[in-house]
Amino acid sequence: MMNTIKIKKAILLLSSFAAVAYSYGQELIRPSVQSKTSFAIVIDSKTFESARAEVMAYRQSIEKDGLGTYIIAHNWQKPEQIREQLQQLYKGKQALEGTVLIGDIPIVMIRDAQYLTSAFKMNQKIRWDKSSVPSDRYYDDFDLQLDFIKQDTAKGRTHYYYYSLNGTSPQYIEMDIYSARIKPPVEKGEDATQKIKSYLTKLVTLREENNPLTDMVASTGHGYNSNSMNSFAGDVLALKSQFPDLYKPGNSIKFLNFRNADFMKYNLLRELKREGLDFAFMTGHGTATLQLINGYPLASNPQPSMENVGRYLRSKIRAAKEDGRDVEKVKESFKTSLGVSDKWMTNAFEKAVMDSDSVFNDNLDVQIWDVKDAAIEARLVYLNSCLTGSFHLDNYLAGYYPFSENKNVAAIANSIGVLQDLWPAELMGTLQHGVRVGNWFKHIAYLETHILGDPTFHFTSKRSQEINNAIVSGAKISYWKKLLQENDADLQSLALVYLQKQLPEAEMAQILKNTYFNSPFETTRMQAFALLRNYENEQYFEVLHAAKNDSYEFIRRRAVYDLGEFGGDDFAKDLIAFYVSDPHSERINYRLRTNMTFFNPELLKKEIENQVRQNKSIYNAANLSDQLLKDIDYNSTKLEKMEANIRDKKQTEKERLGEITTLRLYRFHRLVPTVLTLIADPSESETIRIAALEAMSWFPLSYQRDAIFNTCDQLLKDDKVPQAVKDQALKTKHVMKKEKK
Repeated sequence: MMNTIKIKKAILLLSSFAAVAYSYGQELIRPSVQSKTSFAIVIDSKTFESARAEVMAYRQSIEKDGLGTYIIAHNWQKPEQIREQLQQLYKGKQALEGTVLIGDIPIVMIRDAQYLTSAFKMNQKIRWDKSSVPSDRYYDDFDLQLDFIKQDTAKGRTHYYYYSLNGTSPQYIEMDIYSARIKPPVEKGEDATQKIKSYLTKLVTLREENNPLTDMVASTGHGYNSNSMNSFAGDVLALKSQFPDLYKPGNSIKFLNFRNADFMKYNLLRELKREGLDFAFMTGHGTATLQLINGYPLASNPQPSMENVGRYLRSKIRAAKEDGRDVEKVKESFKTSLGVSDKWMTNAFEKAVMDSDSVFNDNLDVQIWDVKDAAIEARLVYLNSCLTGSFHLDNYLAGYYPFSENKNVAAIANSIGVLQDLWPAELMGTLQHGVRVGNWFKHIAYLETHILGDPTFHFTSKRSQEINNAIVSGAKISYWKKLLQENDADLQSLALVYLQKQLPEAEMAQILKNTYFNSPFETTRMQAFALLRNYENEQYFEVLHAAKNDSYEFIRRRAVYDLGEFGGDDFAKDLIAFYVSDPHSERINYRLRTNMTFFNPELLKKEIENQVRQNKSIYNAANLSDQLLKDIDYNSTKLEKMEANIRDKKQTEKERLGEITTLRLYRFHRLVPTVLTLIADPSESETIRIAALEAMSWFPLSYQRDAIFNTCDQLLKDDKVPQAVKDQALKTKHVMKKEKK
């Protein structure tokens, strides 16, 4: 009897410790609730020791919401330790759906994968911490194969770990789980751990709220999307389709535009601090420490125009002095180029004028001190701008939204520069149905996109558990087909995303085509268009031809992009038709003029004669046609010189590389055969061949794609080709194949 009691006591004792495991200094606390999926809090041991109570309370809050949560604490020495743990949990019975990285967690800096970003194109010979991409895709996209290169040894950067994308890896992003960072920005003398504790304490309280998404602000800064009013108007219409209830009495959605005020940041800050605000979607340019809101005031009257000129000249004179340039020489150059006199610049260094200009400039943009401890109410903010989410730095603006005295739970921001013509509002309407921020995020993230704060946060909705489970657990086709019938733009879009994962192309392409031609919702049509792009079949091209007349400006803009990406002769007619039909959409017009350099010039000239010169509805059609033809001839000559420089081995390697890398930004399809000849030439240097192969990886839709693929394939079969060249050839080949998981 005594032995039986002892055995029972031993079993009880062991079971009481089963939730906590220790291995080589690592502490693992297992979920205390059963759920279909699980979540992992990954934290460094030192921070966990100091903030154990706050972390445990955070875990309890997540589990109260029905999501079993691990805590994994360790003195992490390298990123692989974390990735391996997350992969194991992902394969478990209670499969991992997401993670948050708290405290001192290694930062992965990714190289040789710039085409996985939205826009980043930097010479990798520049200092590595500048020319690499800080990215947590290492921790959430398990299929990406990244090879460790080195750990940074510079003071303040030893937590940077550099990795290169392997050629055998998928050459696209498709996150297996979602991830987020809790890494507060710190200035000298501040304690990061105390900030983490304060954030978690606040977070637990805010997570208890009954908080449906009923109040939103959308803002647009200057210089974005060519300051296009049609772009702005399209966003307003799209958000009405995505969030129809916000437009009903009792709820609220407000739109702020830089044109509203000379110092619009104060309007924006007032809105961000307004009680009841749930979500702020802020679009504009940015830096690591600024949200750029206003430029110099838009002015047509003489006095404010003169003030703008004065500020501009004074800033240039001061910059010249700071750079050590000859100030008098700079003044003379402006007097010649602008026809101004000395009086515009004589007071540039007067203290009162300098102070006034400094205050004026500070008032144009949101600064760190505007956000830090500012009592901001918005529970979720999305900073659709460059660099504000530079979490790898000690001090970065986006982190102050959640990690200071604000009621913000999470901020979405970018660690590097981003493309303007993105679709940041993709599936955004699912947030009102209680979709977790992380589950929305993993559909839209690039290499540079990150959540700062709690990724499990969601707005209150009766459908939260249903839709989150459908996303993470793989709902059946019947569920998604039923969801597709609901009168909701982004639930339909979500259904299309998951139906494409399960249905054969023939059936799915027809669904997408029918959706595009019949949906009244702007974003649902855009989703159908974007998904059809994966097929590049008859249905896609039918939609692409039709997209030039879509009422939603963003669809028209994306169609223009696709025309340029393909570049084939079949689309020359569409390109000029776009030019004729949409001259009032500034961003589209800008892209059209760029794309004209990609196409067969003789075909463009023919279409200009037919569609422009002969068009009686176009004012001054003859002069406009003449100018277009002149531009085409100029660009053709420029392209011929570029081709000659690429071919010319007498040019310096630096000069030739400059021409080759231009192809990363501009789809000069006509130059592809020349570049492929260079790539295949064994007498060319490895540097030239690798750069040329990498440039070709930016042509995944080109009508020359098969030729690129075949060249890569031939290199891989040739034993005489250097291994470094083969490695890049394998990457580029995979990009051309567009393989999917």
